Amino acid sequence: MKKDDMIIYGCVIIGAGIGLLIDNPLPAVCIGLGVGYLIKFTMFEK
Repeated sequence: MKKDDMIIYGCVIIGAGIGLLIDNPLPAVCIGLGVGYLIKFTMFEK
């Protein structure tokens, strides 16, 4: 597993946890996925 993939997975898991707290996990998972890709793009830009 690459380091940039771990960042995306972590953001998705955090988003799912927040979504379960507010009783609506799917939108929070999608937001977490988007944030993960943004972090990946800014940190590992070549």
